Amino acid sequence: MKVVVGAGVVFSSLLSESAGQRKILFNKEYKFYSPNFVFLEIFKHKEKILKHTKTSEAEVYEYLIFVLQRIHFINEEIISVENRRVAYELCKDIDKNDTPFVALALELGAWLWSSDKKLIKGLQKKGFDRFFK
Repeated sequence: MKVVVGAGVVFSSLLSESAGQRKILFNKEYKFYSPNFVFLEIFKHKEKILKHTKTSEAEVYEYLIFVLQRIHFINEEIISVENRRVAYELCKDIDKNDTPFVALALELGAWLWSSDKKLIKGLQKKGFDRFFK
């Protein structure tokens, strides 16, 4: 099963080793994908992650290596113009920053894994229901 992972899920999994997201990311039956910019966001927020984590810095880095190996980071440029347009229309009045995740899910025929309740409710109201839980 293909799953597009939202930034919040990645951050939560880095913050706590007891996070349910970690257990799911270890599950080999899923193939995880995310837009390239999430990779950059991880490093951009590294200090905040380290400040709020319940584990040691060494453990965070060890798990980060695992996350980077489990998630296939995709260049947003491979997403078709049509899927980017549809995703933008779905996200524009909820949160435009989520457009790449929805577009990638559409492009791959994947499920979207998000911890953003506002996004989930907003997309459901518009008929998007491919959420991973």
